[in-house]
Amino acid sequence: MRFLDDVTVELVKHSASDTDVLWAARVSTAGEQSLEEVGTDPERSAGLINYLMRDRHGSPFEHTSMTFFVSAPIFVFREFHRHRVWSYNEESGRYRELQPVFYIPGAGRRLVQEGKPGRYVFTEGTPEQHRLVEQTMAESYRHSYAAYQEMLEAGIAREVARAVLPVGLFSSMYATCNARALMHFLSLRTKSEDAAVPSFPQREIEMVAERMEVVWAELMPLTHAAFVANGRVAP
Repeated sequence: MRFLDDVTVELVKHSASDTDVLWAARVSTAGEQSLEEVGTDPERSAGLINYLMRDRHGSPFEHTSMTFFVSAPIFVFREFHRHRVWSYNEESGRYRELQPVFYIPGAGRRLVQEGKPGRYVFTEGTPEQHRLVEQTMAESYRHSYAAYQEMLEAGIAREVARAVLPVGLFSSMYATCNARALMHFLSLRTKSEDAAVPSFPQREIEMVAERMEVVWAELMPLTHAAFVANGRVAP
């Protein structure tokens, strides 16, 4: 069995640049002449990108595409799938035997919740609490995966046997989005002092979002800068 405290995010392919935003936006006023923007240097039009972001003209940001490979605990994917304008294909427990890879929070994961829902904060756990989490999760994972294996060996269908597996099991998927959808995801799944609207994401999905943001910032630096400058609100 493998126990992990991190997630994997890899960019598989993309068609996403700041220039894509410009020709999509300029068709409104320039028609076919907007084709002249294709392949041009977007730096001279940073002001337009900022204007679109500030005044929430969002559709030009949709003419982009990014596909990520994500490996994370199943409970992360259950939150992820709330973002319904993304496209997903996830590993199937009906068609393959699921591998014994499980999530255990690392030492830096805050464990203790204080306050009421919507107003709570997380604080550091004690060494004893961290040991309890690690030992209890590992024991539970071993027991559930042994039960899963026992049923498979007895000829039980994979789609039935998988019911005993916990949401801490790692799964994998491809997730495809455009820049506007990604900005909406980041606005909800990251916690930032630059955000005009506070967000309180679960740490594990925030780990995914942070890695996606690093990749996206390299692909579309002007768009990312405008997103941050305007309070991290999706247009």
